[in-house]
Amino acid sequence: MTVKKWDDCAELLLAAERERRPLSPLTTLDSALTVYDAYQIQLRTIKQKVKEGRRIVGKKIGLTSKAMQQLLGVDQPDYGHLLDDMAVENGGVVSWERVLQPKVEAEIAFVLKRDLVGPRVTVIDVLLATDYIVPALEIVDSRIADWNIRLEDTIADNASSGLYVLGEKRLSVHAVDIAQIGMALYRNGKLANTGVGATALGHPAFCVAWLANKLYEYGKELKAGEVILSGALSAAVSAEPGDVFFARFAHLGEVRVEFAP
Repeated sequence: MTVKKWDDCAELLLAAERERRPLSPLTTLDSALTVYDAYQIQLRTIKQKVKEGRRIVGKKIGLTSKAMQQLLGVDQPDYGHLLDDMAVENGGVVSWERVLQPKVEAEIAFVLKRDLVGPRVTVIDVLLATDYIVPALEIVDSRIADWNIRLEDTIADNASSGLYVLGEKRLSVHAVDIAQIGMALYRNGKLANTGVGATALGHPAFCVAWLANKLYEYGKELKAGEVILSGALSAAVSAEPGDVFFARFAHLGEVRVEFAP
């Protein structure tokens, strides 16, 4: 793709979000779209949002489960950016005007105390660089109509990022085996699904290490203070107006969000 096509695709995604009107998959507009092209489009959407006054506060990792990778025919995760206006307070209410096609995932979030710079970041490096972990809900969303996405579509669309919620309880990474942290996700008081830390490619810290090394390919790095959503511990659950979600984590407590009727 040409630079102009990167710019044009970025504008299509920005307009879809601004006008709350999902668009056809980018991969149907240009079948030659590559993963590299998709990240260039994502970077342009983020650059425009930063130009408008928003601030990058972290990253999210997607496609960390084998099931999702098989569904999209890929063998590695993807990533997107978290901006300051994506944060929702624990127990907060999300207006339906802020979302398009939301789904909710439960994750473990890492908050860094030092930079992580690829290309040879390991799980041990991640644990040493982490200030603490907290429970999190990610509200994934898509600017692509009906979630009809391929890998390149979701990457271009900031890895289908929407909003996120962090719990209050902070835990040292050395206090517990993160891979063994169990989680139960509830929708309107009914159990929706369960998961465990190891669901995220064997260990959530492995996902963060992958991210640091991937960012190196694009001249980027993880910064101290950033929030890293390390990947869903179970399948995403579709949300409707009026829904209440909460996830209960072993050792980490609960995190909750509500969608306005």
